[in-house]
Amino acid sequence: MKILIVGAGATGAYFGARLAAAGRDVTFLVHEKRAQFLAARGLRILGIDPELRIEPKLLTAGQLQETFDVVVLTVKASALARAIADLAPAVGPNTIIVPFINGMAHMDALAAAFGAEKVLGSVVHLVGTINHDRDIEVFNPISRWTIGEQDAGKTGELSPRVQALLAEITVPGITAVAVPNGLATMWEKWVFIATAATVTCLMRGPVGDIVQYPGGSDFIEAVLAEAAAMSAASGFPVSAEELAGSLAFLTAPGSLFTSSLYRDVTAGLPHEGEHIVGDFVRRAQELGVDTPLLNLALLQLRVHDAGMVRRG
Repeated sequence: MKILIVGAGATGAYFGARLAAAGRDVTFLVHEKRAQFLAARGLRILGIDPELRIEPKLLTAGQLQETFDVVVLTVKASALARAIADLAPAVGPNTIIVPFINGMAHMDALAAAFGAEKVLGSVVHLVGTINHDRDIEVFNPISRWTIGEQDAGKTGELSPRVQALLAEITVPGITAVAVPNGLATMWEKWVFIATAATVTCLMRGPVGDIVQYPGGSDFIEAVLAEAAAMSAASGFPVSAEELAGSLAFLTAPGSLFTSSLYRDVTAGLPHEGEHIVGDFVRRAQELGVDTPLLNLALLQLRVHDAGMVRRG
């Protein structure tokens, strides 16, 4: 399979580098400055043993003239519209598009641009960042990639194209999983990240600091219940087991965990608040699901953004 990775941030670079190191045919579509850096320095993955370095195949938007079997979209939601325009020449009649973006709004945009039948459901789990040297640094050994059709169908079996892609991405350093219903997995993750974003942004700290005070654990459980109710109303109920695991993680004593959205906000960086929390709240309102704590987090994020705009 010819695979195009759109973007070379922490997540796209890690999974693309692992695939390339295993001999898969991988090309990265990146902007000009990133292409120049990677061409000169190579793509380095730190925080794993042994460290990984590859000489990536690179394209910029103006150079893309061929179609690919698989397009893996790894940009942030804020860059989605530009990415869709840039990657369009790569999409042929049988191309599969696999997004790494959190939330659900991007699925509608990709369906409008290329047809829903081309887009798989997909979820990745990786904790990493681009460090000060512009290399990729990974902070824990979890590197899980889940794929599945949007429509599970009547049989609930894996489609041939999902089975073929699973074989392609099953390489050292990637825990690849295929599920019959990719959207259900995406909703599970969205419930978790919307909850994590809400509690850490509202309380301005890691979950361990929140739960050490009276009411902290109850607050987190209440936010998770709101998110789960909205997911269920959308047709994707999260299992009791999954909810219990999320609650245990988000209420672990002493945990330094914060959401990536909170980290972006406190660092003064562009963030995905509207995509992760805003779209969640919008859908809840359309369904008549009451989400007062999620609404409060969205208000806080919008007030924060207004202040950032005034300060220039």
